[in-house]
Amino acid sequence: MILFSKSSGVNNAQIGKLETPIKMLIQSESDACIKNDKIRKVLFNVENSKKFGETFVGQTEFEVFKVTEEGAGATNDTVKETYTKFISHLQYMKEFTITAEMMEDANFGVAADAKRRAENFTRAYYKTMTQACALALANGTKKELDFAGGKIDTTVFDGLPLFHKAHKLTAVEGKTQCNRFCSANLESPENIQALLGELAVRMRNLTNEKGDETLNYTADTIILPGNQAKEETAFKKALGSELTAGSNINDINIQFGNWNVIVLPNWVAKKPEFMIMSSEANKNLSGNMFFNRVPLTITNWVDNHTGNYIWNGRCRFGIGFGTYKHIMICEQGDKVDGCEPITLA
Repeated sequence: MILFSKSSGVNNAQIGKLETPIKMLIQSESDACIKNDKIRKVLFNVENSKKFGETFVGQTEFEVFKVTEEGAGATNDTVKETYTKFISHLQYMKEFTITAEMMEDANFGVAADAKRRAENFTRAYYKTMTQACALALANGTKKELDFAGGKIDTTVFDGLPLFHKAHKLTAVEGKTQCNRFCSANLESPENIQALLGELAVRMRNLTNEKGDETLNYTADTIILPGNQAKEETAFKKALGSELTAGSNINDINIQFGNWNVIVLPNWVAKKPEFMIMSSEANKNLSGNMFFNRVPLTITNWVDNHTGNYIWNGRCRFGIGFGTYKHIMICEQGDKVDGCEPITLA
């Protein structure tokens, strides 16, 4: 959604010729961008917010029902708060200018330069949101992301980065869980098939905060860097074949048809690595979160000193991670600092 404010210079004839066409261009470009806004909407839970930030609160779950003798009362059960995580909304702004000379020469419709600026202005808004989401994931091994002159918090509720080998269970002293791994060869379809099976089991066996119950979520999404052509090809071979790669006895490929593959163009990895995610866990556990606080709001006016026509865009949104239990990363290498190694048989 894009909101337009009332122009302060609508009584100017030249501005009147430009204002409505530019609004139409911006709105039209917005409609096209919405259709292509797939990365953010597929990988993140997109919600609206009316607060200065959003807080997530984790709680323990009720125990199973207890057998009770006839006439006896039920056992009282309670839930306890296990963690909180706050996601703040940041403000993003941009302007573009149409010079007085350009307005004077735009006798009919919008001048070519004005049209390009209006279209680029809208694309820049959607590009900002998409890049922020993609780079927040790509930098999930760090505690924060430097982006567009600000900082996005990439930690989860335990204060550790999204991807870490020792996330702490808040209701159990000394127990941890891992969602950051490494393995020797991420460019072999055979290894990839075996590795996906191993990681899927590990995601399924992640537990609640008390450590006494597995969450049983199924990984169904693979996320790849945009600059790893050899690795991307290997994944497509590993997932596109009905048979197990490297097998001479026609074993079935149990990974075939089980995954959606998403490539993040803005994720420029220094070595082969990939993520797996459960879309169900992402939704149910509030994993990757994107909050629209203020949609793109556009105001326009005439600068009295120059006669130029200025368009200003402002928006606020928040990005963060409510948990780590919906996603895992695997990096190439037998032993990588900060990773738990996976050795394939």
